[in-house]
Amino acid sequence: MSNVGSDIRALRKSRGVTLVDMAEQLDRSIGWLSQVERGQTEPSIPDLRKIAALFDLPISFFFRNNEASENERGLIVRANNRATFGSKQDGLVEQLLSPDINGNFEMILSEFAPGSKSGRVPKRATNEGGYLVSGELNLTLDGTNHNLQAGDSFQFENMEYTWENPGDEPAIVVWIISPPVY
Repeated sequence: MSNVGSDIRALRKSRGVTLVDMAEQLDRSIGWLSQVERGQTEPSIPDLRKIAALFDLPISFFFRNNEASENERGLIVRANNRATFGSKQDGLVEQLLSPDINGNFEMILSEFAPGSKSGRVPKRATNEGGYLVSGELNLTLDGTNHNLQAGDSFQFENMEYTWENPGDEPAIVVWIISPPVY
């Protein structure tokens, strides 16, 4: 769990949560949280559950890539060892392709179920791009709809968006986000 503290810090900062607010929500001291973020203290499993719930993530997020060999940790993510978010019932399953969320960007593999669609995703201070590997995806950026087919790519910055898979097969997208939001 060597990246847990830095992952927690990156999550907190990407969501605009202060140390004070997060410590209060966890019913922990600011000093404890600061030590966790700096890797000086390991949080307990119950603490990790609270932190994961605070960011609407599964606790498994913090255990991803633990199977990696020491020389691959933080560098390589094997296909069977990705952190997974979402559910097929909700229409979107995402896997973190990046070894961690401490860099300048993150890579996500998104699978949009046939007929699924999002609600409005508000503007956020990110630069995002993606490549549609397979399927079809309607991406509406600031009110303008774009129908994407396999092989198409996109990039946008600080825009409100929605997505919809109008097809009868999953739409698979490799999505890049800077700075990381997971």
